[in-house]
Amino acid sequence: MGLKKAGASLLLATSLFLTACGSSATDSEVSEGDAVGGTDSEAYVPESLMVQFVPSQNAETLEARAKPLENLLSDELGIDVEVSVSTNYNTVVEAMASGQVDVGFLPPNAYVQAHDEYGAAEVILQSQRFGVNEDGSPTDELVDYYLSMFIARADSDIESIADIKGKTVAFQDYTSSAGYVWPAAILLDEGIDPLTDVNPLILQGHDAGVTAVLNGEADVAAIFQDARNVVAGDFPTVFEDTKVISFTEPIPNDTISVRSDMDDEWKKKIQQAFIKIGQSEEGLEIIRDIYTHEGYTESEDATFDIVRDYAERVQGE
Repeated sequence: MGLKKAGASLLLATSLFLTACGSSATDSEVSEGDAVGGTDSEAYVPESLMVQFVPSQNAETLEARAKPLENLLSDELGIDVEVSVSTNYNTVVEAMASGQVDVGFLPPNAYVQAHDEYGAAEVILQSQRFGVNEDGSPTDELVDYYLSMFIARADSDIESIADIKGKTVAFQDYTSSAGYVWPAAILLDEGIDPLTDVNPLILQGHDAGVTAVLNGEADVAAIFQDARNVVAGDFPTVFEDTKVISFTEPIPNDTISVRSDMDDEWKKKIQQAFIKIGQSEEGLEIIRDIYTHEGYTESEDATFDIVRDYAERVQGE
């Protein structure tokens, strides 16, 4: 379970990230010459590949689910592949910037941070998922976006966004699109400061947010739609025990991004390898188990301009 942080700490972290979305890093631990994409960098040809995921759910569980991807990718690329899960959303960005990670499964805001602040990531693919019905069941349509949602206990007196003021809200890392940025924008639209008008509870994993609501640690949780499915095995009545307060606007699906100094030929190899894996029976089963992905489609940086817009909205308030 996560640790409750003071609003001031979250404000500082958020300010650092959101400022980074519109400007270059000038005081980073990664020097310009050493950073991926820095002035001294040359095209990078990997001898082995480090792939890292963000901890959108329990990190140990996620890593166990992702490990089978190592052999599939290695077979496709002809080099050794190592898969891991970062300790939080920001460390994978820093690891890509310092050249420790070659491929990142980055949610939208983490991608924008890696691209805009560090010049360390280039999006090559975007995930596809089935849409989600309001009852948590999947639709039969593949989409390149998802929603975030606020949930509360079914017996709570919270019925609207306005009722969230003064409550304890379970958020994810400040670079989590569904777990912080998009929900924060909704709160701000209602005149509620997500740093000072609520009690922020910073957790690791959207499943932890759902659990926090169920056990009374949080009044409300900001989660991706519908993270309640992740805990349904342990909490079979989770849909009866919780209710949806509000949905956000669509969020672009997660990226597969490579370090920006990657050799162009290798960018294409990695891109095609993931597409092929997503089209195979074995590979599809693995990526479904990791992040409910149904495959991958080519993408470009401009797709994530809306992410920059949301960052500016939250920063501007």
